[in-house]
Amino acid sequence: MRDSHAAEARPYHHGDLRRALIDAARRILEAEGPSALSLRAVAREAGVSPAAPYHHFKDKAELLDAVAAEGWEMLDAAMARAKEQAEPRDKLTALGIAYVCFARENPALYRVMYDAARDKEALPEQMHASEDSAFCKVRDTMIEQGADPESAVELELATTAAWCAAHGLAEMAGFKQFEHLKETLGGEVPFLRAVFGHMGLFPGVRRD
Repeated sequence: MRDSHAAEARPYHHGDLRRALIDAARRILEAEGPSALSLRAVAREAGVSPAAPYHHFKDKAELLDAVAAEGWEMLDAAMARAKEQAEPRDKLTALGIAYVCFARENPALYRVMYDAARDKEALPEQMHASEDSAFCKVRDTMIEQGADPESAVELELATTAAWCAAHGLAEMAGFKQFEHLKETLGGEVPFLRAVFGHMGLFPGVRRD
């Protein structure tokens, strides 16, 4: 159960109401899940009037879309940091590990990022809409590691395969059946690295 004084503990004191509402929505999502989210609950969490959210969001769905968009921006940034810090031959694997770790650390936000598109016929626009997007980072890294940019179909298939591999591992990495592997390999990240190493899509993985 959430603290009944949550709103008092986080009063709204600044001018960026939209920012405050999105932050409040994320806190509720991670604490209680999407079912607990409503514009009224978000207003209470942000310490504003029940009518205040309607200045920026017409309904819960629109608020969730804004939260999802922020999630994609956070994922983009996490993957960019991982790529920048990795050795050249490890960059693709670093992207995959960053993706899975982001999903594991922000489970409710991660779910919302995809749920926002589940009733549509396309993947979330933020996933691939800009050249700085997470999906494009994977594509560009594959080119850097030798993929032929002129073979558009093959490049898209390879990028999609790598994305699906990371997404699948993010969905499964928390299962208790893998605890013995994590213990044997020395933790979560070595486990992720080893799994990617057996997928044949991540040439930068060291198996020694």
